[in-house]
This record gives sequence, C-alpha cells and structure tokens, in this order.
Amino acid sequence: MSRIRAKDTKPEMVVRRLLHGAGFRYRLNDRRLPGTPDLVLPKYRAVIFIHGCFWHRHHCPLFHWPKSRQEFWVAKLTRNVERDQEASKQLLEAGWRVLTVWECALRGQGRLPSDVVIDQIRIWLAGAQVTGDLRSQYYSPEPLDND
Repeated sequence: MSRIRAKDTKPEMVVRRLLHGAGFRYRLNDRRLPGTPDLVLPKYRAVIFIHGCFWHRHHCPLFHWPKSRQEFWVAKLTRNVERDQEASKQLLEAGWRVLTVWECALRGQGRLPSDVVIDQIRIWLAGAQVTGDLRSQYYSPEPLDND
C-alpha cells in the first residue's frame, strides 16, 4: 500500500488536463481545506474530489471486495467513506460547492467521452448545485455485496 499515490493519479491527471485545456485555473491539494480536495477553483467557490472507485467504495463494476483480510478492508474502506462525508459536510458548511468525479467515469467500459466529462464539469461549475457526482453510465445505486 505504500505505492498507492494520494496525488497526481491517472484519473486526476485526466481531469486536470481537461480543465486546463478548457481554460479553467485551479489550485491543487489545498491542505487548508477539509479533506484536502484534489482541485480547488476559488473563482467558483468549488472543489473537486477525484475518487478511485476501490478506495472510496463506489457502487460500480470497478469495485470488488478483496477476498483476503476482509475485516481489515471493510473497516478501512468504511472509514474512507466516512472521512469523505465528513470533509464534504465541512466544506458545504464553509460555503464551498463539492463535485466528486469517480474513476469509473474516466476509465473502464462505462467511461464517459472526454468531451462529455468536461461539459458536465463546466455545466456544474456554471450552475447553482452545491454538490454533484460524475460517474460511469454503469453506476448502480444498489449497494454491492458486503456493503
């Protein structure tokens, strides 16, 4: 697990390239904000988290419970989800808008085309919604096994 990166992941780099190419400017991993958001767009008072489907227990085809050490993984991944919720709540209370871009929207069979990803982010930034999710077309609102 020491090789798992917290910053500059492939999904994060995809979103950063798309946003920068569309003319958006942002700050990276601002530690002053709860949850250290991956991208901060102060002009829009918005933050973007780019979550890996496994590490943040997303209900999509990219998430599967590990077969070994299940107690460890259930506790670890459940705590990650709780931490995400706490950070989002604190950011919303502080007046920030929160968008979560899921890894499954950027890779795998259900990935969205790049132009759709940037259009959805652009629409969300220009809109009034305080929260948003960008995910694969194969997202399942039903919990997966062990969830």
